[in-house]
Amino acid sequence: WGNTQKLAGRTWRYELFYWDYVVGMLLFSLILCFTLGSIGSEGRPFLEDLAQAAPKALGSVLLGGVIFNASNILLSASVSLAGLAVAFPLGVGLALVLGVVINYLGAPKGDPVILFLGVALIVIAIVLNGIAYKMISRGNRSAASSRGIVLALLAGLLMSFFYRFVAAAMDLDNFESPTPGMLTPYSAIFIFSVGVLLSNFVFNTLVMKRPFVGTPVGYDAYFKGSARTHLVGMLGGAVWCLGTAFSYIAAGKAGAAISYALGQGAPMVAAVWGVFVWKE
Repeated sequence: WGNTQKLAGRTWRYELFYWDYVVGMLLFSLILCFTLGSIGSEGRPFLEDLAQAAPKALGSVLLGGVIFNASNILLSASVSLAGLAVAFPLGVGLALVLGVVINYLGAPKGDPVILFLGVALIVIAIVLNGIAYKMISRGNRSAASSRGIVLALLAGLLMSFFYRFVAAAMDLDNFESPTPGMLTPYSAIFIFSVGVLLSNFVFNTLVMKRPFVGTPVGYDAYFKGSARTHLVGMLGGAVWCLGTAFSYIAAGKAGAAISYALGQGAPMVAAVWGVFVWKE
C-alpha cells in the first residue's frame, strides 16, 4: 500500500492521501463482510455476528484500530520524510519484533525456536538497514530525513500493540463456530476500520494543523484533488485491508504471533520497491 502513497505524493500531501486511504479501508472491509464474511455454511454471517458481539470485544477491536491509526499516521509521515526504503524497514520491522513477543505471550502457538530465530534475523536486518542508510547519506542527511527516522521508530513502537487487542476479541480456536460474544475475522476488520476512521478525525486533523514538515493544510484542499488522486489513496486502503483480513483469518490456524509476523513482511517488500522502483 505504501506505493500508492508514493504515487499520490507527487502532487498530494500525505495528510490528504491518508483520508482517502482510511475511506478505502472502510469501504473494502464492508465488501469483504458482505461477500466472504456472509457466504458459506460455517461461521456466523456478518450482520448476525455483529448483532451478538459483546461490548468488551467491540471495544477491544476499536482500541486496536485507534492504536494502529496513531502509529500508521506516524509511519506515513516518515515515508514522506525519509522514503519508503527507510521508513518501512525501521518502523514496521520494529513493530514486527515487539509485536511477535507481545502476541506470543498473549497466545503461545507455534515453534518458539523457529519463530524467535526469525525475529533475531529481523533485528539484524533492521540494524544493517540503518547502517546502510547512514553510509549512503553521510554528509547529505537533512533534518527532515532524521525526523523521519525518529517518527518511524515511534510508529513501530505503537504498532506492535494493536494486533493483540484485535486477536483478544476473536475466538482463534474456532472460527467455524465462534464463542458467543466474540467476533469473526470479517466483523473484526470492519470494527477495526471504524476505529481507524473515527480516530482519524482527531489524529489526522492534528497533523494537518501542525504538520511534521511544511505548512498547515486545511480540509478545503482535500476537495481540490482529482478523482484519480482520491482513487489511488482508496486503492491503498483496500490493499491494506485485504492483506490484514487475510492475516486475521490465518491467525485461526497459525496463531496470532506467527500470523502477525508473516503479515508484517512489509519491510522487505517495501525496501525492494523503495530501492529498485522509486530509486531511493
